[in-house]
Amino acid sequence: MINIRLIERDLYLEQLEHTKQTPDIKVITGVRRSGKSKLMEMFVEKLQLTEKNLNVIHINFNLLKFEPLLEYHKLHDFIENSYQEGKDNYVMIDEIQMCENFEKAVNSLHALEKYNIYVTGSNAFLLSSDLATLFTGRTFELKIFPFSFREYVKYYQSIDYNIAFDSYLEEGGMSGSYLYTTKKEKYSYINDEVFNALIVRDIIRRYKIRNVHLLNKLIDFLMDNIGNITSVRKIADTLTSNKIKTNDKTVGKYIDYLCNAFAFYRIRRYDISGKKYLTTDDKFYLSDHSFKFARLGTKNLNIGRVIENVVAIELLRRGYEVYVGTMYHGEIDFVAMKQNEKIYFQVADDISHEETFKREVSPLLKIKDAYPKILLARTRQKEFQYEGIRVINVADWLNSYPLASKN
Repeated sequence: MINIRLIERDLYLEQLEHTKQTPDIKVITGVRRSGKSKLMEMFVEKLQLTEKNLNVIHINFNLLKFEPLLEYHKLHDFIENSYQEGKDNYVMIDEIQMCENFEKAVNSLHALEKYNIYVTGSNAFLLSSDLATLFTGRTFELKIFPFSFREYVKYYQSIDYNIAFDSYLEEGGMSGSYLYTTKKEKYSYINDEVFNALIVRDIIRRYKIRNVHLLNKLIDFLMDNIGNITSVRKIADTLTSNKIKTNDKTVGKYIDYLCNAFAFYRIRRYDISGKKYLTTDDKFYLSDHSFKFARLGTKNLNIGRVIENVVAIELLRRGYEVYVGTMYHGEIDFVAMKQNEKIYFQVADDISHEETFKREVSPLLKIKDAYPKILLARTRQKEFQYEGIRVINVADWLNSYPLASKN
C-alpha cells in the first residue's frame, strides 16, 4: 500500500465551512493535481465529525462504481433517490465534467432548494469564466493552489525553514511528487503524469488544437521567460524568427488557454504614479515553479526568478490582486492589493552585497506614498528595516502568513 501522508489544508477548509449556510453552488477550482478532490474528502470528514443531522451524497467520477451516473438524468435521479427528508443534504461531486451536460443536473438540483452543492472539475472543462453561464444560480469559487511553502514545511515537519526553503525551490508544491525518492522520479511524475498527460492534454482536447508543436514551443518560451515583461506580439515574432509559423492572434488564444487551465498566471502592469492599470506587456508565472524544472531542466537557473514565481503565487494564494508596478524610472516586482490594502514588494535572492542591496531597495525608495514597502530575499536573518522598508527573510515571510485570504 502506498503511504500517502495527508495534511489538513486548514484555511481552505475554513472557507468551505463559511459557505455552508449560503445557497450558492460551490465550485472548487485549481490546476490539475493541486488537491481539489482530497480537499473535498477532508471537508466531508469534517462534516461527519461536526454535523449530527447529516446526509452526504458523495460522487467521485474517478471511481468506476459511479460510471452508471455519467448520464445527467441518471446523476440527477441518483441524487434525488439519495435525499433524506429532515436532514441537511450535501451533494459533493468530483470531476463533474466527466458527466456530459452535468450543468443541467446541477441547475435542476439547485432549483429544488434542498441541497448544499459542492463540485470540483478539471479546469480546461470547468473554467472560472464559464461558471456564470454554466450555472443559473449564484456560484462561489474557491481557488486552490499547489502546496505553499508553509504546507511543505507542515508536510515534512521541517524545523529549519531556510533548509526547507532550499528544498522547496527544487521540489515545488505538487505534493504527488513527494512520494518519489529521487529528483529524476519526481520531475518525471510532474512533467509526464501531470503537466503533459493532464494539463496539456486537457487543453488540446477542450480546444481541439491541431498545432500541438506550436503549443509546446509556446509553453517552453513562457517557462524560459518567467518574470520577464513581454507581449503577445513579441512572443509571436520570436517564435516566427525561430521558424515556427504563427501570428499574434493564435499566440494570444493559446496563452488564454494555458491561463484558463491555471498552468500560468498573467500579471498585468500598474502605473504607480498615474494610479492606473496598463493593458500592454505582461508577466507570466507558473502555478508551480517545479513545472519548469521538470520540463526544461535546471541548467542556467536564475534562482531570483524562481523565488519571484513563488512569491507571485503566494500573493495570489493569500487573496491579493497582483500587478507589476511601473514608474518613470524603474519597476516594482509586485503591487499587491486587497480592498483598501496595498503593499509594494521587491524580490531578490542574495542581497548580502551592498551594491545588490541598494539596487533592490532603490525602486522602493522612489515611491512617495505611505503604503508598506517590503523587500523579500534569502537573508537567513531576522527582519530589519532600512529607511522605512521592511527587509524580510523570504522563508520566514512565506511560513508566517495564512495560506489563503480569509475574506
